[in-house]
Amino acid sequence: MKVDFNHESTRMNTKAEKLLLKDEVFQIVGCAIEVLNTLGHGLVEKPYENALVVEFLLRKIPFRQQPSFDVLYKGHKIGLFVPDLIAFDSVVVDTKIIDQITDRERGLMLNYLRITGLHVGVILNFKHSKLEWQRIAL
Repeated sequence: MKVDFNHESTRMNTKAEKLLLKDEVFQIVGCAIEVLNTLGHGLVEKPYENALVVEFLLRKIPFRQQPSFDVLYKGHKIGLFVPDLIAFDSVVVDTKIIDQITDRERGLMLNYLRITGLHVGVILNFKHSKLEWQRIAL
C-alpha cells in the first residue's frame, strides 16, 4: 500500500474516511484543548498524557492508558508497542512535545495503527500555546 503524506491525504480524501470516528476524534481534541488551556505549554509529554486521562474520566470517555501490543514479524514476537492512550477502544492517541507534526510522526502513527489493528489515530502536539493535532486514518 502506497501512503501519500500530502496535505489532503492526511486529512482524508474520501467521504467514508471523513465519517470514520469523527465525533470521537472531536471529543479527544476537545479534551486536549482543555488540557493545554489549563496546564499551558512547555511541559514534558507525560503530564499531558496524565491530564488527558483525568479529562477522559471527567467526560466519561472510555480509554486504556499504555496498553501493550505485540510487534510481530513473520509470526514471531519481536517487540512490544505501548501507545500513550487508546480512547473509545478505537482511536490511538499519541501525545507529543515537538516543533511540529511531520511525516515522521504520521508514519509512526500508521505503524501504530497496523500494530493495534485500529483504523484511526490522533497526534496531539502540546509544545505551543495553540494545540496542533492531526487525525490519521488507515
